[in-house]
Formats: sequence, structure tokens, C-alpha cells
Amino acid sequence: METKKETILVVDDTPSNLSVLFAFLERADYEVLVVGNGQAALESVKRRPPDLILLDIMMPVMDGYETCDRLKADPVTKDIPVIFMTALNDVVDEVKGFAQGAVDYITKPVRMERVLARIKTHLALRRLQQELQQKNAQLEEALANVKTLSGYLPICANCKKIRDDEGYWQQVEVYVRSRTDVQFSHGICPDCMTLLYPDFRPSSK
Repeated sequence: METKKETILVVDDTPSNLSVLFAFLERADYEVLVVGNGQAALESVKRRPPDLILLDIMMPVMDGYETCDRLKADPVTKDIPVIFMTALNDVVDEVKGFAQGAVDYITKPVRMERVLARIKTHLALRRLQQELQQKNAQLEEALANVKTLSGYLPICANCKKIRDDEGYWQQVEVYVRSRTDVQFSHGICPDCMTLLYPDFRPSSK
């Protein structure tokens, strides 16, 4: 089964930067999208959310800070990792970048090997985060199933069938199995064994 390539969106207003990053990241086996400003980045993300964004700060139309701020304000895009890549190397600028929600900050001129290492790290962290979210969702679903079996259940006094929420009567094991991960194995208790098979005597061996 072919593994789906992870997608990286590169946002930079310098065509030569876009060209170099595009070629390098493609060789690293990523699918690469490129745009020239923040507004174009937001439009691209709406059409196709990437797995990670490399974002320049000083750009026309919309700078990187505002772009990142808008991405983090949108529930659909807030969890996409953003790495700033910029010529701004002042500590104040770096602190502002992290305050906007970026996961990393790389100053230009960049070393491609360093960029690749940071990308791999943050994509791995993102995958772990998604797995944790999935497991939490499964746990919440399991807890919800348990809650459906709390409180009072209508049960027939004679045949012991349970009435479900839609008014249908079901065998106990069918009702429980449909709402939990419980599996049943069937046997006969001693009392029922005596009632159903009065002539049966267990072996003494």
C-alpha cells in the first residue's frame, strides 16, 4: 500500500527562495505547495490544508504574523504546525513569532539540512498529537457507551429481555454487545443444569 506524502506549504514573496525550497523538499519526498503572500496562503489552506507551513514574515499584502494569527484563530487550521523562516533575527521578533502560535523560528539565510530536521520533528509531533486526539475520541465514545448502561433498564420479569431506547425488546447479551465491546461465551450454571438435565451426574474422575 502506497504511503500518502505529507504536504508542506511554503509562503515567501521571493521567487528564488520558493524555487530552492520547492526543489529541496520535493527531493526529500514531500508534496510541496508554494504561494507568495499571506492572503494567498490562507486561500490555499482553505482549498487544501497542508500538514505543515513554512512562513516568511516580511511580505506584501499580509505579513507572516497576521497570517499565523488568522490560521490559529480558525478551528479548522489552528493545529497546523507553522515554522517561521525570516531574515528578522532580533529576539523580540522571535518571541513575537512564538506568541503568534508558531512551533519554530528559523532565521535566514537557512541551512536546508536544518530546515529538514525541524520539519521532520514537528511533523512527527503532529502525528503523535493526532493519534492522541483519536485515542481520546475513542475513550470518550467508550465512556458514552458505558453511560448508556447506567441507571434503570426496563427488563421483562419473565424472559429477562431488555427494552431498548426505541421500544424493541432484545436479549440481554444482544443489548449489551451493541453498546460495549463485551463479548459473551455461553455455558450453563449448576441450577439450570439440574433443571434441564435432571439425570445428568458429573463424573467423579
